[in-house]
Amino acid sequence: MRPAFAVGLVFAGCCSNVIFLELLVRKHPGCGNIVTFAQFLFIAVEGFLFEADLGRKPPAIPIRYYAIMVTMFFTVSVVNNYALNLNIAMPLHMIFRSGSLIANMILGIIILKKRYSIFKYTSIALVSAGIFICTFMSAKQVTPHSSLRENDGFQAFAWWLLGIGALTFALLMSARMGIFQETLYKQFGKHSKEALFYNHALPLPGFIILASDIYDHAVLFNKSELYQVPVLGVTMPLMWFYLLVNVITQYVCIRGVFILTTECASLTVTLVVTLRKFVSLIFSILYFQNPFTLWHWLGTSFVFIGTLMYTEVWNNLGTTKSQLQKDDKKN
Repeated sequence: MRPAFAVGLVFAGCCSNVIFLELLVRKHPGCGNIVTFAQFLFIAVEGFLFEADLGRKPPAIPIRYYAIMVTMFFTVSVVNNYALNLNIAMPLHMIFRSGSLIANMILGIIILKKRYSIFKYTSIALVSAGIFICTFMSAKQVTPHSSLRENDGFQAFAWWLLGIGALTFALLMSARMGIFQETLYKQFGKHSKEALFYNHALPLPGFIILASDIYDHAVLFNKSELYQVPVLGVTMPLMWFYLLVNVITQYVCIRGVFILTTECASLTVTLVVTLRKFVSLIFSILYFQNPFTLWHWLGTSFVFIGTLMYTEVWNNLGTTKSQLQKDDKKN
């Protein structure tokens, strides 16, 4: 598939997914485990039926490589969540995760020996700065949460340093995972559907330790008000409807991401995903009528300019203009 189609899937699926995720979280803030489990289960079942052919089709990429990839993903998720218990405020947590573009570029230079143009370096800096500004200004509306009480002196500073170390590790591990995927596809070929299946099927046993929490929220979902689904005319609890749409849009989103990993370089994939996060943030602010300040507009301009610089749109326009002039001369 063409990269443009994959980018369309990412933005359409992920941005609409944010709406229903926020609707779920606003009603039940602790429903993250059941949402994640439902998403993984849906994608794994779909892949088992249509990609793995009920388990009869052997994987093109050895399972051991998928196991490494899943381990990286699981580690990043656990470390990111645990960092909130290490005296790290939510705004700082969000800002750190917005630095994935820079981390991906740094590891690409170190591991893959890549070199980029000055426009690429500048664009990544602008996009990261824009997301930093918008994330920070939005995070000011959120009350920071930490499981630690007020601590004085060296102990509090030591916990904070440990939290910074955890976030840094998770950021670099996430970037390393993207590069690992890129090298796998170069070695074994492009298999986006297969990667999508195994990356969601292999972690399923891990949800056993979360079974109690998942069951509790399933009971809560059953108690929500009834809702009649348009067109279909089916009546179901509202929370289950939100979850169903969230799962479907998440599938569209993640399918686009995995197609991108087979069609584009790791840095490009990271840029698209980061831009998607930015658009989701802006969309969430507008849809749920959250404040949108001048700082948000400044961040928006940074992201827009950085994106144009990264795609080198001016060079492409110049090439197109020269080609048109040549065609005119021929005619």
